[in-house]
Amino acid sequence: MNRHKLTYKHTTYASYLGFVTQAIVNNLAPLLFIIFREYFDLNYEQLGRIVFLNFAVQLVTDVIVARYADRIGYRIAIVGAHVFSSLGLILFSILPNILPNSYVGISIAVIFYAIGGGTIEVLVSPIVEAIPGERKAASMSLLHSFYCWGQMAVVLISTLIIFAFGNRYWYVLPILWAMVPLINCFLYARVPIAPLIKDDKNAMPFKDLMKNKNFVLALILMACAGASELTMSQWSSIFAQQGLQVSKVVGDILGPCLFAGFMGIVRMLYGLKGDKINLKYALMASSALCVICYSIAVFSRNPIFSLFGCAFTGVSVALMWPGTISLTSARLPYGGTIMFGVLAVMGDLGASVGPWIAGFVSDRVRTVSRPLTILLGQDVLLEQARLKTGILTAIVFPLFMFITLLLFNGSKKK
Repeated sequence: MNRHKLTYKHTTYASYLGFVTQAIVNNLAPLLFIIFREYFDLNYEQLGRIVFLNFAVQLVTDVIVARYADRIGYRIAIVGAHVFSSLGLILFSILPNILPNSYVGISIAVIFYAIGGGTIEVLVSPIVEAIPGERKAASMSLLHSFYCWGQMAVVLISTLIIFAFGNRYWYVLPILWAMVPLINCFLYARVPIAPLIKDDKNAMPFKDLMKNKNFVLALILMACAGASELTMSQWSSIFAQQGLQVSKVVGDILGPCLFAGFMGIVRMLYGLKGDKINLKYALMASSALCVICYSIAVFSRNPIFSLFGCAFTGVSVALMWPGTISLTSARLPYGGTIMFGVLAVMGDLGASVGPWIAGFVSDRVRTVSRPLTILLGQDVLLEQARLKTGILTAIVFPLFMFITLLLFNGSKKK
């Protein structure tokens, strides 16, 4: 296949696979949390720290890539990102089983694939944004829906493989999923990639971006979006199994799998039909719905209703991340690569802090107090109370997002 025969349509396909790759590196480890507790004796805070490390490394990578991507070249950077992702997944399969400290092995592998995931996150959105055509917000939402389809595939396929072959063969999964970024390396090496801004002199300097009130508010929105989405997506599997006492297959399918499915459907529908929707008000409605879904997941006495709350959270968070990017891009069309990079940094900050706080709080619940018993139910077990309390802490993020959107709506366009 010659490069000159490929079109921007193939660039879009490669970008879809890029987001599937990011879904793999972000969502495979949480599916194995129960296995890690069983085989490697990890506590909740350590599990939360795995998520924190992933997104913290992505955050640092976001900063570096946003600063140097234009000098390195988008093609070299995006191909390298997929190499790191594939290598990290392979190491994820090998290192925990050969190193004396399994947690260190997991952490080393996470660092490698997080570098790839962070680079993909910064570059894929501007690559698609630069593709000639109209309906940018819709294209961005459709692109982000493929993260959801990737997440759904990871949850469904991985859960069924573990169910069929048993927990002890978990290490086969990362190697299988490593094939996706490996294949996409060759596609990104050949597709056409347009510059985001035709004339670099038109790009806004970083100091001017930070003086813009809308941009500062957008940074807060991105942090809240990352925390709202990732806390539920990262913890819903173990929350279903130990917090709601359902089997892994049922919990994963009705929890994180449906979460990803709902999120993907909403993003796809907005990508296809969302031109007439007021994005700011849609984000406000999403924030309010997110508060309701978290509340149902935590406070419902019926496990099925709780699982529905977990899954339907996917609807509420679907537009938060891509919607904030599109909203900011429309207000600041000359923000350039640095704008996308800083937005990604704040999204990853929320995505790392939110799940870690949930794990930290879960570990700190030592007994079931009377107020907690009243809130969660008389027959609540300690393990259930710990996880429910940890998940509940994340409700602050959609609340704060709603308040910030009120301020954003009142800001004047510059």
